[in-house]
Amino acid sequence: MKLQTKADLYRKLPSVDELQRSPELAELTSKEGQASVTDAARAVLGSLREEIAEGRLDASGIDLALTGLDGAITRQVRQALSYSLRPVINATGVILHTNLGRAPISPAALEHARTVAESYSNLELNLETGERGKRDVHVNRLFQKLLDEDRVDAGVHARVAEPTVSTIVVNNNAAAVLLALNALAENGEVIVSRGELVEIGGSFRIPDVMSKSNAILREVGTTNRTRIADYESAITEKTRLLLRVHRSNFQVTGFTEQPAIEDLVGLARKRNIPLLEDLGSGALFNLRSIGVNDEPSVLDSLRQGVDVVTYSGDKLLGGPQAGLLTGRNDLIARMRANSLFRALRVDKLTYAALEATLLAYVKGNHDAIPALRMMRLPKEEIGKRAEAVAKKVPSSLSVEVRDGESVIGGGAAPSATLPTRVLSITCEGLSADEISARLRAYDPPIIARVEDGRVLLDLRTVFPEQDEIVASALKRVAEK
Repeated sequence: MKLQTKADLYRKLPSVDELQRSPELAELTSKEGQASVTDAARAVLGSLREEIAEGRLDASGIDLALTGLDGAITRQVRQALSYSLRPVINATGVILHTNLGRAPISPAALEHARTVAESYSNLELNLETGERGKRDVHVNRLFQKLLDEDRVDAGVHARVAEPTVSTIVVNNNAAAVLLALNALAENGEVIVSRGELVEIGGSFRIPDVMSKSNAILREVGTTNRTRIADYESAITEKTRLLLRVHRSNFQVTGFTEQPAIEDLVGLARKRNIPLLEDLGSGALFNLRSIGVNDEPSVLDSLRQGVDVVTYSGDKLLGGPQAGLLTGRNDLIARMRANSLFRALRVDKLTYAALEATLLAYVKGNHDAIPALRMMRLPKEEIGKRAEAVAKKVPSSLSVEVRDGESVIGGGAAPSATLPTRVLSITCEGLSADEISARLRAYDPPIIARVEDGRVLLDLRTVFPEQDEIVASALKRVAEK
């Protein structure tokens, strides 16, 4: 029998037009559109041509592939038209996991966003007057209730009768810092410690943000030691702002010195220069209640007299992605009037989700916010759930429930850990990386940690209703 050449094998492949005339693909075309089916047919045929060129398909292999061609094209269409962004189960124990979307949104926030999105809304309409309104009023009223009603006026120690702080919203904290620097210090100098010239995820650096804002960076001190005198000696007629950047994703230990925030506030008031603090994460609840003592809250900073604080919506706040600027009414008014504010503002969905999140704070219902609920989970409760999952896993997997540590993540409280219980998993014949890969391939994907040759699953970041899915995924891993 004559061996077939590659040219002979190529000739066995049908054309795209021939494929589209088949009954199965004709029906698929009517449902999904001709362009999608054509692209899928070309992709499948292209894959077969590559296999022929590389010598991985002979005549019998081609004949077998041709019998399943319609099915392969159908699967290719389905894959091409499916969502790329999909939910996953976070079993890493990192509560604010940047790669996994940071803080999960509460059901109330999702419902409010859906209700607002599917109809028209009073986003920028004052319903009392019928005139155009400002979109930030929907959340500013709640921020004022949370941050102003029991704020003590620094130096006077008397309850403030009228709101003294306002809040505006932009699309993330980097945008908040950019807007603040541009509005308050354009073409002027901003004094910041060398030890605070941080780089956050994605190679975004404070000096770069400052450059884009048209503010001029004035570095003082050293990487590990900066004193209040360094700030004071750097002040000139060109100084427009003092900047404090919270070291939210790293620590400097050893021979270090950093001015207390009270000293910076005192200097700012003495020289009549605003003090801006970039908190990064920005908590609205008492972190000390979960054992985190060194992470300042937004209220802490305002009570100590910081003029403007910038922070994120999707980190310790537990809401949607947003950049929040809270501070003195006159300074916030300058930022609101800046043309950058319109370029950086957020849409109605963000306002709706943020409003619902803030209402939970106003009501004192912290457990309604998923990220906060996870932080507050006791180790014993997590351990009981882990034991229940472990009992459902086949003996072919070695599963041990042991002590571990969860972290807050998202650049918040880098040294703080929360005690937890984790599922520690090994399997004979499979490496930890292979087990982890199989969990990621499950539907929905399960994201785990790998440490010391073991797969670790921390149920602190797994919703209780997902425990059964985790157990089923581990059964599937054991079967393969």
